[in-house]
Amino acid sequence: MKFKGVFFSSVLIFAMLLLAACGSGNGSAAGDGEEGEVYTLKVATALAESDPIYQGLVTLKERVEERTNGEVVFEIFGNGSLGEDKDVLEQAKGGANVAVLTDGGRLAEMVPEIGILGAPYIVDSYEEANELVQSDLFKGWEEELAQEHGLQVLSFNWYQGDRHLLTNKEIEKPEDLQGVQLRTAGSPISLESMSAMGASPVGLAWSEVYPGLQQGVIDAAEAHHSATFGANLQEVISHITKTSHFQLLTGLVTGTNWMENLPQEYQEIVYEESLKAAEEASGNIVDSLAEYEQDLIDAGVEVNEVDIEPFKEATETVYAEFDGFEELREEINKILGK
Repeated sequence: MKFKGVFFSSVLIFAMLLLAACGSGNGSAAGDGEEGEVYTLKVATALAESDPIYQGLVTLKERVEERTNGEVVFEIFGNGSLGEDKDVLEQAKGGANVAVLTDGGRLAEMVPEIGILGAPYIVDSYEEANELVQSDLFKGWEEELAQEHGLQVLSFNWYQGDRHLLTNKEIEKPEDLQGVQLRTAGSPISLESMSAMGASPVGLAWSEVYPGLQQGVIDAAEAHHSATFGANLQEVISHITKTSHFQLLTGLVTGTNWMENLPQEYQEIVYEESLKAAEEASGNIVDSLAEYEQDLIDAGVEVNEVDIEPFKEATETVYAEFDGFEELREEINKILGK
């Protein structure tokens, strides 16, 4: 019996040592900064692997891992496979080692002012959008997200393009959208914008848009060219109306806990490479917009240029629906020199 007790104790000690060895540097969460620690960040995006922005995330992954000698590892999960943006953000706030590429509308639930990034026609180009997110005004919103909500913006210059209407009938003016069940992002500003245009907005996960259109659950959607083509929506729509109602600029956001547990040197690398990769990927998007449009046309989609002034006028009412947005737009126009 004495021998059995010694044997059992030895096995138990061996098992504990083995578990400790396996747990060291496994990257499941941020560590305590010890040499050789591996910090793993799971990056979520709704985009497909073929999208230039997804490829930008791959570039970011490679550069960060190279500069940290493999001690900071990014794992990328596309096509919404880690869940909806809102759920990933909640996990990040709770300390999980996750990040998500998301838009201002999602973050507006915590910092309402940042939702104006998703307002209709707030900016007219990538250059204007990029200028806005580099401003002191935006940096103040970033600081509020970090200090009061536990979310850290790594970069917010991931431009995905201007968004247009995707339908199965011709749209020339806002009145043509009456009665159309149109998918948009579930943020209040997106829903209000589509309603102002005359559509009946539906908040639906991006991964559900293709089957939704195919099965008639929705009649239409709105998206930028790379996402439209990446999701093969050319197979289930017949028309694209170029309204450019949103300029989609997105941010890579993680939890402050995860970032603060990185060694300072690695934090700086992550910030630097995130900004750089976003700038390059955004440039690739701008350069490829015409090519994507031609691909959609070649697939049989009719792409229509329309007068966007009636759509601008229809969405003027959106700003009055959100506290302070009319004044905030004036401040943004001053920043942009309008």
